[in-house]
Amino acid sequence: MQQVVQDAESGRRHADKLVKVWARDGSETWVLIDVEIQGEAERAFAEHMYVYHYRVFDRYRVDVVSLGVLTDMTAGFRPAGYRWSRWGCAIEFRFPCVKLLDWQARWSELEASENVFALMVMTQLRAKTSRDAEECSVWTFQLVRRLYERGYPREVVLELFRVIDWMMRLPEGLERQFLTAVYELEETKKMPYVTSAERFGIEKGLQQGLEQGLRQGEAAVLLRLIERKYGPEAVTAYRNRVEQADAETLLKWSERLLAAETVDEVFH
Repeated sequence: MQQVVQDAESGRRHADKLVKVWARDGSETWVLIDVEIQGEAERAFAEHMYVYHYRVFDRYRVDVVSLGVLTDMTAGFRPAGYRWSRWGCAIEFRFPCVKLLDWQARWSELEASENVFALMVMTQLRAKTSRDAEECSVWTFQLVRRLYERGYPREVVLELFRVIDWMMRLPEGLERQFLTAVYELEETKKMPYVTSAERFGIEKGLQQGLEQGLRQGEAAVLLRLIERKYGPEAVTAYRNRVEQADAETLLKWSERLLAAETVDEVFH
């Protein structure tokens, strides 16, 4: 997707996933999945959905279906299409969107579902709505326990475990308690999925690499959000400051980003 959307006048942009699938009748379809991960509604979301869509079509000349997945917590943010018209020339582009927030009222359905993506939706909702780290820790363990209880293959459990751990990041003290609880759960279930070597790696990562890895990840996310809200020029202007900032400063800037009208307000 990067090759498709680069070199635009507005700068380099990235879509999340572009996949080729086959319908039940055997026909080929390309699916563009754009995931809105900002904590607030993005005014230009519908426009860049349209831009991504026509660039894929222009490059490959194939049928493209664009799907939006909204993970923000703004109930009224529900883009459904992009429209433009002037002097009799008009464009109307419509696309379906899924709002994860809608599933909060359908929590029992998620709990009953055997679909692994139900767990991912539950994780995202709890990550957004948990009030404090203790509550987040409780929910993280409950979600991981469901992985073990549903009998998924070891590879699936470990992959989803990593995703949940990434989405529900806990402070170091609670992280250790959480891992201890997971080890005890494995012993009870007789499912030693997390090996001794992996446990050692996790512990070592907590002691040596957690701070640096988190800071780099937070910087990358902040730069992406700045690009999507203010444009690539803002990223160019502030990239060095973001990449050199400590974790506390990155958090402060991220919080300012939610309400700032201009990029200068974020950093001053």
